[in-house]
Amino acid sequence: MRTIKTALLTYGMSGKIFHAPFIAAHPGFQLAGAWERSHKNIQLDYPEVTSYPTLQAVLADETIELVIVNTPNDSHFDYARQALLANKHVVVEKAFTTTVAEGETLKALAEKQQKKISVYQNRRFDSDCRTVKKVVDENLLGEIIEAEFHYDRFKPMVGPKAHKETAGPGAGLLMDLGSHLIDQAIHIFGMPQALFADIRITRPLSKVDDWFDIQLYYPSLRVRLKAGNIVREAIPANIVHGIKGSFIKSRGDVQEADLLAGKTPGESNWGIEPEYGGGLLHTESDGIVIREIIKSSRGNYGDFYEGIYQALTAEQSVPVSAEEGIRIISVIEAAICSNKEKRVVKV
Repeated sequence: MRTIKTALLTYGMSGKIFHAPFIAAHPGFQLAGAWERSHKNIQLDYPEVTSYPTLQAVLADETIELVIVNTPNDSHFDYARQALLANKHVVVEKAFTTTVAEGETLKALAEKQQKKISVYQNRRFDSDCRTVKKVVDENLLGEIIEAEFHYDRFKPMVGPKAHKETAGPGAGLLMDLGSHLIDQAIHIFGMPQALFADIRITRPLSKVDDWFDIQLYYPSLRVRLKAGNIVREAIPANIVHGIKGSFIKSRGDVQEADLLAGKTPGESNWGIEPEYGGGLLHTESDGIVIREIIKSSRGNYGDFYEGIYQALTAEQSVPVSAEEGIRIISVIEAAICSNKEKRVVKV
């Protein structure tokens, strides 16, 4: 089995929780190490790897084939560009870039360098998104009339991470959680034709957007995307209504909590929600009304890295393409325009 030597560009929460465990668990990858500027932590978890002092040290290591750009959003473009120019394949954390123009530049550069580039939209691989997509794809609700996806939290205080809380390119909730919700909508329903967005600052002392409500317009469908940081009692995160019935599911993916608790990907029950985490399906089939809790699909962020491995070794498509990342940014740019001009904007 060919081994892909892989390096991270930071080892904060993103590297420690969402990337390193899945790279280490996959037999086709070898975790080379991470670029660590001040805190040297990766060797506490993986003693055999390298803590690189600079980005240049990572890029100069000719044994490294894949670089994970999991740094703050406003650095994605520059670091991904440098990695591609150093002849590395690249995975870029969401949001892909801060502008569509940056995304298109990276896509073109990857093609020129004949390197793979992919966007880490991991929530596409959680149990919630997979369950909703399965219900829609299997036509359990008939023609879909409306859907509503939420990502609500109760974090009324401004957080300590400057790159998230300081106004500037890539900051704010729309870029952060919005990229997840937009990807979910596009993954399930495709690109919308237009949208209307309301974006606000609601927390005391906040300098960045921390609440948004976006209405996506499709020919015969409306999809609402909503997130906020002052929601103590959240409503179900996934609501879908069709001609035949409805599907309602609270956010239930267990992977992040399990990773934070120190559990290892690959365990037999990995990504399986408790039975009470299933969604309510209330629909009709062959004239019979059905109202039941259905079991959630299994989540597995490791499937993203399996997709990357197949892309690098078997010439398969990457699991989330640069073009898909660009589409998400195009929706974000349209939402910002809509909020500013208080009008419906074509995507």
